[in-house]
Amino acid sequence: MNAPEPITWLAHPRAATIDHSPAVAKYFPVGVSDKTRKFHSNIPAFKVTPLKSLSRLADLIGVGNIWIKDEADRLSLGSFKVLGGSYAIYQTIRKMIGNPEGFSFDDLSDPSIRKKIGDLTFAAATDGNHGRGVAWAATRLGFKSVIYVHKLTSEARIDAIARNGAEVKVIDGTYDDAVRQVNEDAQKNGWQVISDTSWEGYEEIPVWVMQGYTTMFSEVQQQLAAMGEFCPTHIFMQAGVGSLAASAFGFYASRFAPERPKMVVVEPDRAACLYHSMEIGDGKPHSFSGDLNTIMAGLACGDPNPIAWDILYDCADGFVKCPDYVSAKGMRVGGVPLHGDPYIIAGESGAVSLGALMFIMELDRYKHIRESLGLDKNSRVLLVNSERNTDPDDYRRVVWDGGDQIPKMYRVYGNPFVEG
Repeated sequence: MNAPEPITWLAHPRAATIDHSPAVAKYFPVGVSDKTRKFHSNIPAFKVTPLKSLSRLADLIGVGNIWIKDEADRLSLGSFKVLGGSYAIYQTIRKMIGNPEGFSFDDLSDPSIRKKIGDLTFAAATDGNHGRGVAWAATRLGFKSVIYVHKLTSEARIDAIARNGAEVKVIDGTYDDAVRQVNEDAQKNGWQVISDTSWEGYEEIPVWVMQGYTTMFSEVQQQLAAMGEFCPTHIFMQAGVGSLAASAFGFYASRFAPERPKMVVVEPDRAACLYHSMEIGDGKPHSFSGDLNTIMAGLACGDPNPIAWDILYDCADGFVKCPDYVSAKGMRVGGVPLHGDPYIIAGESGAVSLGALMFIMELDRYKHIRESLGLDKNSRVLLVNSERNTDPDDYRRVVWDGGDQIPKMYRVYGNPFVEG
């Protein structure tokens, strides 16, 4: 059996012709990240997460620098997802009481506010991290939450959601089946769905979720400015339904267009709904069939977020799909860094963009991708470690035991740009 290619690439030259994206202007207007960051900064124990430089690795593979926004310890939840869930809950309650000015996180638990809105139950479907974030925010505000997960969700991720106060329901099917089921049950039970993906008639809350993620990139830009840097030249962003990638690309397109960074979407090859949509080429999002069986549990999504797709279709310069061993490489490199580089404890979904970048830079067969993107020694690449080892057993399987090994024909040792 032939080993799958580490990188399958699809260029999207249309993005370079878009100086003004109506979708970016609609969903990521100037100033939205200032609002989200102000909200998040009022959350007790909220801290800015580190921006780590892998300068030794960058030198080894032939780029100017690699910056990783490390979300492993965001509010002690192990993922960036709480940024979106908490902001969406805040905006939902704010809308219920008439959108008052100056409304903050502390006001959410005010008894007078609770009297107005009554007892709410927040619901979500998740592969783990989004549900944990929604449960955490709901519990701290004194509300109930119900989180739906699919049958392949690990016990570690289910337990983490339950520890944050949610009732967890396991459904027979994929993540996309969980999304459909929680929506049906919420309508029957009067729950408020906080979803990170949209569908017809349900768009406002997913937009708030994506806007909530922009706090990360506002922090990144402040951190870069403190280093005397202006902006990344390239962004590689992993994607499930596409909300995180759309948030990153929307933020940078809004703030820096037309001098924005080159931006690339990275997906698992067994759940490549965005790559598949671009491959069809009609400008619309399309579902990806199959069991979505990938170690990248947070990216195991078959249905794109239509709102996110509108952003990506205008802004993504290329789409990449990767087998699981690409993520495994990123996990091991982060956990055993070059001398002088910081440790990055990355889960399967958090590590794939690092693995993809390395393969693109290391193998001669991907010279055309480097040339298409202008990746060279002057490039400064931004990545996001979107999760820590939220499934510790699988993390040890990969990092300790060498699970999902790289096929021999794609291994590189010594000099970069030389295939081994």
